[in-house]
This record gives sequence, C-alpha cells and structure tokens, in this order.
Amino acid sequence: MDRREFLSASAAAATGGLSLDGLSRPALANGAKTLTMVTTWPKDYVGLGESASRLAARVRTMSGGRLSITVYAAGELVPAFEAFEAVANGTADLYHGAETYWESRSSAFNFFCAVPFGLTAIETSAWIHHGGAQALWDALSAPYGIKPMLASATGVQMGGWFNKEIKRVEDFKGLRMRIPGLGARILKEVGAVPVALPGSQIHDALRDGAIDAAEWIGPWSDLALDLQKVARYYYYPGFHEPGTSLAVGINLGVWRGLSDQERAIIEAACGAEHAFSLAEYNARNGDALHTLVTNHGVQLRAFPTQVLLELGKTAGRVVRAAAADSPETRRIYDHYTAFRRKALTWAQLSDQAFWNARSLPFEY
Repeated sequence: MDRREFLSASAAAATGGLSLDGLSRPALANGAKTLTMVTTWPKDYVGLGESASRLAARVRTMSGGRLSITVYAAGELVPAFEAFEAVANGTADLYHGAETYWESRSSAFNFFCAVPFGLTAIETSAWIHHGGAQALWDALSAPYGIKPMLASATGVQMGGWFNKEIKRVEDFKGLRMRIPGLGARILKEVGAVPVALPGSQIHDALRDGAIDAAEWIGPWSDLALDLQKVARYYYYPGFHEPGTSLAVGINLGVWRGLSDQERAIIEAACGAEHAFSLAEYNARNGDALHTLVTNHGVQLRAFPTQVLLELGKTAGRVVRAAAADSPETRRIYDHYTAFRRKALTWAQLSDQAFWNARSLPFEY
C-alpha cells in the first residue's frame, strides 16, 4: 500500500472509525470499551510480548474495567510487519511494535525507535518527552491516521549472532544478516545482504542456512528464541540499536473518540510500562548472558575497534543520506542530531565518566 492509499484508508478510519468488517471501533458492551491491539512480537514472548499484555492489563486496572484491550500476537490477526497498516485502516485499534518496521512509509520513523550510534533509551525518552520530539512524531504519524507514544524499551541491544568471526569490516561482505532499519542500510554499504524477518522466523532461518547472522534484542530475549542453538558467536555492542524504544500507535479516530480521562489513562499506562520494561531488561539480561556463556558455551565477542570506527563512519553517511529522503525526515534528522550533540556532552561528564570511574581496579 502506498502513501496515498494509506491517507485514504486512514481518513476513513479517522472519520468513521470503521474496521474492514464494518463494525464501529471501539466495541462497546455495557458501557465498557474494548480495543484491539496487534503486535509485532511472537505469542507469549518474554519481554516485549509480555510488555504488550502487561500494558493492556494496566489500562484495564486503571480504568476500573471500563477500558479493555484484547492483544493479538504477530500472525494471529495480521502478520508482524502489517501491524501499522492494520491500525491505519481500522482493522485494529492499536499496535505495539518497533517504529523502524515502518521505514518503507518514511525513513523518519527510524528516529523514534533506534538510530545507529545514536541516543540511548533514556536519552530517546528525554528527546521525545522534554526535547519537543513528540510533536514531530505526532505530525509524522497523523497523515496515516495514527497517534504514537512510547510504550516499551529494551535498552542497548547486542550486536548479533554470527556463525563466523568478524575481525575486519570486510568480513561482512556477502553475509546474509537479519537486521532492520538504518542498521540494515549500514551493513549493505559494507557489503552485507540485509534480510527482513520477524522475530518468530529468525531461529529457523539461521538453522536452515537461509541467513548467516541475525540481530534480535539481547541475552534475555535471544535465549528465549534458542538462538544459541543455531549460531556460535555472540557479538557486542549493538551499535545499530543503542537504546531501542518501542511504541504504541493508536488509530486517530479511536483516539479522538476517547474521553480525556481515557486518553490520560492510556498515556499514563504507556509511560509506566516504558519505565518498567526498560528496568526489566536491565535486570534479566545479565542472568541470561551468564546462562548463554556458562551453560551453552556461547562465544562472546566484541566488535574490534577498527570495525566499529568503519561502521561509525558509514553510519554517519547513511543517516545523513536518509535525511534527504523527504522534508519531514530532514526536519526530524536536524532535530535529533542537535539533541544528540547536547546529550553527548552531558553523557561524557555524567554516565560515561562514572562508568569509567566504576571500572577502576579498586576493591568494593
């Protein structure tokens, strides 16, 4: 579906709030409202799948049962990569997913999920909530009939699973790797072959040799997919996704049809879940990494400094090139990079300086 088709479909959704089966949304029963959420995550998946379900539970509890959300995993109602379209055209009321999956509509969506060598999850939250980026995000999504907001976060991700060592940037040449977004563009520039796959298909694709490498999330989520059984080397850091933020997108017709109190409940629930999920990943990843290395013999590897330097140079060119895709992408790129410069200055004096100090060889 191209942009004009989206605009037409979203306009119909915004004015009439109708799904494809002709039923009005949200569904009403005994004064309560029931919304439908589609996700880009496997069913009952640890971390992000649970985050979507937990968000639905928060909304129900906070509204005293007057507002309910029925959650569908990827493939149950629509495929993972069609969640955006489903909300835009009214098939579903909300999605829970990664904005980078929508980059075929606009490269600008990447900036609200993950940018290689960009902002961390906490810095992204600062940019959106206190740096003025929510207004840019709203303006980007509104033509598709969607209201977006932060809803989850994984923190810094891992660099991915490989069946060969990466010692030079040339080792990426010809490598078929599952990786989305701007990270995919970077690896393509250095000779890799990016492959778009939903999380549920990564394990089998690695096992069957359809791909040679894959990035997913991090130790906790990767262990749940048994990726350690189909790849040998586990690389860090996740230069391509330094602080991945996940979003809820709500059909604008549905959003405008909610009361002020209902909208406030959803916003508060998303804010709480964003903080909770980020804390959960930080709590679980360490234990999962220990299990991967100790119990499964996974070989942990750091990308060599020279490889990161080459990838960083390529990232700068790729992100600048993405800014030229459209005037809206250019506006968001300029806003993002200006905030990144300020964030780097503060991070060097705060988090980075403290991490360096904490790593000094003293007994504690």
